[in-house]
Amino acid sequence: MTVQTGQLSLVVGAGPARDRTGLGELLAEATGEVLVMSTGTDSAFQRIALANVRPGVRHKVLFPDSARMSGALNRLSRAGAEVRTDAEIPMDALVLDRTSVVLPADGRQAGSAVFRLPGVVTATVGLFERIWQAAAPLVPLDLAEPEDASMLTCREQELLTLLFSGTTDESAAARLGVSVRTVRRMVADIMNRLGARSRFQAGAKAVDRGWLMAKAG
Repeated sequence: MTVQTGQLSLVVGAGPARDRTGLGELLAEATGEVLVMSTGTDSAFQRIALANVRPGVRHKVLFPDSARMSGALNRLSRAGAEVRTDAEIPMDALVLDRTSVVLPADGRQAGSAVFRLPGVVTATVGLFERIWQAAAPLVPLDLAEPEDASMLTCREQELLTLLFSGTTDESAAARLGVSVRTVRRMVADIMNRLGARSRFQAGAKAVDRGWLMAKAG
């Protein structure tokens, strides 16, 4: 059921199915834009929001860096959402058409709280935009397909080749047309995937696998 008082309503679920229906209906009301902030926890709130990405509605999604290499974000980006990641996302929230904010209900109450108070909307949008400006974009072409998650993309191979030929982060960023922050994030992703503790070790492991040799040849 939906309990509404002025500019606050609570969509109360009577179980997972009802909760999915209630939040899905709210998301279906968005006509122009949906902003998604996710702390990265695997919650029903998060899954329902991301399952409702649809053409014609701009979706801007923020996740923590720890989720950057996940298949879910890869698929989400390929579906048309604009995805960025940052070191930490402080809260789970949705903003629908910049007129209402949806938060997961706290405590024992299942469902979502919907705020249409201008002050709440303005504050939430402001927080989102501040994080968005500093966050690193996740581009589908930069991501390996799920079945090839152990491989490097062409851009990652090019980055490693540049760095291990002595190119600075700044010069590599200029060559690739990305920010220095994005270059460093890409290096961290590669190191994590290779299980490397340093850039030197990442390069050695990449050479062992033939990735850099294949690029250089």
